[in-house]
Amino acid sequence: MATHTSLPQVKNTPHDHDHEHGVECCAHHELKLERWILVYFVGGLLAFISTLCRWFALADAEISQIPALIGALLLGAGLFYSAGKELFRGQWSSSTLAALAVLAAIATGAYEPAAYLAFILLVADQALRRTAWGARRAIEQLVQLTPDIARIVEGSSEREAPIEEVKVGTIVRVRAGENLPVDGVVTAGKSMINQASLTGEAAPVEVEPGSTVYAGTTNITGTIDLRTTQIGEDSTIGKVASLIHAAEATRTPRQLMIEQVARYFVPVALVTAALVWYLTNDMEKAITVLVVVCPSALLLSSPTAMMAAFAAAARLGIMIKQTSYLEAAANIDTIVLDKTGTLTTGKFAVSRLAPAPGVDGAELLQAAADAEQHSNHPLARSIVHTAEQARIVPASGGNFEEIHGRGVRGTTASGELVAGRATWLRELHPANIQQIEEVESKIEGMTGVHVMRAGRYLGAVGLEDKLRYNAKGVVEKLRELGIRKTLLFTGDRFAVAKRVGVSVGVDQIEAECLPEEKHDLIQALVRGGSRVMMVGDGINDGPSLAAADVGVAMGLSGSDIATNSAGVALMNDDLSRIPFLMMLARRSKLIIGQNIAAAIVIALIGLISAATGALPLWLAAFYHFVGDVFVIGNSFRLIRFGEDFAGSQDHFASTGPQRTQPVQRRASASLKPAVPAGA
Repeated sequence: MATHTSLPQVKNTPHDHDHEHGVECCAHHELKLERWILVYFVGGLLAFISTLCRWFALADAEISQIPALIGALLLGAGLFYSAGKELFRGQWSSSTLAALAVLAAIATGAYEPAAYLAFILLVADQALRRTAWGARRAIEQLVQLTPDIARIVEGSSEREAPIEEVKVGTIVRVRAGENLPVDGVVTAGKSMINQASLTGEAAPVEVEPGSTVYAGTTNITGTIDLRTTQIGEDSTIGKVASLIHAAEATRTPRQLMIEQVARYFVPVALVTAALVWYLTNDMEKAITVLVVVCPSALLLSSPTAMMAAFAAAARLGIMIKQTSYLEAAANIDTIVLDKTGTLTTGKFAVSRLAPAPGVDGAELLQAAADAEQHSNHPLARSIVHTAEQARIVPASGGNFEEIHGRGVRGTTASGELVAGRATWLRELHPANIQQIEEVESKIEGMTGVHVMRAGRYLGAVGLEDKLRYNAKGVVEKLRELGIRKTLLFTGDRFAVAKRVGVSVGVDQIEAECLPEEKHDLIQALVRGGSRVMMVGDGINDGPSLAAADVGVAMGLSGSDIATNSAGVALMNDDLSRIPFLMMLARRSKLIIGQNIAAAIVIALIGLISAATGALPLWLAAFYHFVGDVFVIGNSFRLIRFGEDFAGSQDHFASTGPQRTQPVQRRASASLKPAVPAGA
């Protein structure tokens, strides 16, 4: 009962795993606590009866100690059980020391001290557990916002049903003021949705048919119908909950080292207690040593801080998959940023049509829309949208294939249709290189989609993407945090990459990178000794995110491949979460260091005080928890870390003069000499 091997132990009861999420877990915890309070009350009362009998000579000395003996055995049963489990696992810890102390007191006939010692240890332990469990419950409430009942739409009618009946594809109706029970796509209605539970942003978002919405968020204004895409643990908020619970059980190399060190505390405590008994011939001092010298605070130093850090991250919509990624984020010295969807909004708009000589602009847009109509790439969606606004209907028919990182190629009734990068079209049709170069000069600084039909080059569609409002300020903040090198990796043309890179002040640009080239560059940085964080959002970024020390996937709308490959996923598109993640990781590292130091110092002070007799046994029972209280209190300061940050909407926005940085351009897989930013 006095085991403190990890904070999540409060759920280590026979049935807690069946109710890990939800009200059942809460009720089970409260019921179990009430049962033990009754046991503690009876045991403590028996010890007090013995004390009264001794004080007022109500019975013989030996008879008066019988209630205390029964109370000591009753109260010690939980300690003996926990100690037995520790010994069976070969992981001696605080329960073993506490049980030995109670047994030693009983063996020497000190029944009253044994009963009171067990009573104080158990009651204080439950108070500590309740505090820790309450904090854990507060963390879970950040993500346990999914209703148990859903309103299922069947034809023209609707009915309320348990959430278990909802399947993927089911139409669910959500009225104003209700939380969404599932992830889905809006099929009818318009409303404002508060996504603060996921993203940390208080500003609601407007949704309409076709918009993606998420379980646990709140429908504010109107009634909406949505088609279910994810339910339960597969929903976005379910994944966040699962990751927080999984993180509690994860042991980082630092925690494993702490546990190895803590295992030596028990034999050291036993030897010290035996030595004190031998030198002083005072069993009470030896028992006191066993009580105060325990590794519980040391064992709690890392997991409590990590859980509190996860809570702070979850508040701001930062989903950390493993504690090892949080540790790694504290030591990052190199940041690699994707361009589209990361430094920029990823919302492209057609800015210019650059047809080849003899080609009409409408013909170019028609061919581009024909080629891109089946693609989900942001550039493709923008082209098709622009064509629809110009009342150009993409031609049906044809077989199309999307070439990863290059473009789209297909066969139509009028011949082969190709749309994509200029470099790809140069490879396919070298004879058109001069025409492509001429068109490229017309869309300088834009992202171009070049089009060719039946061997005839038609020109390029120029698209522009807006820079995120705080991108430059975030890069400046990263530099203040000690980042030595900030790099921009993109598959876009160098002219476009240069415009973005110079605007935000990166140190180096790698343009026209294929996905495998991005991956190779990340690996080269890691092999070179750099501690790399990669930030991206697209399918092309998946391998690179996995190769970095810390991969960060941007936004709820980021691709599943990117999110699954990354160690950290941001539930919104706010770049300011990147420096916050680093600050949180560094603060967590500092807190853990403080916890370890304090745990060791408190244990040494207790050992010296107990060995010299300055610490009486009854006070030692309270001192047993001093380190635990300090560690938990110090760790939980992290829960409030970033509260001011969460309330502000203008994170690291920069209005100062732009800083000019040297940039580099890719030529195939090698680098050319640095090009001055003003060139």
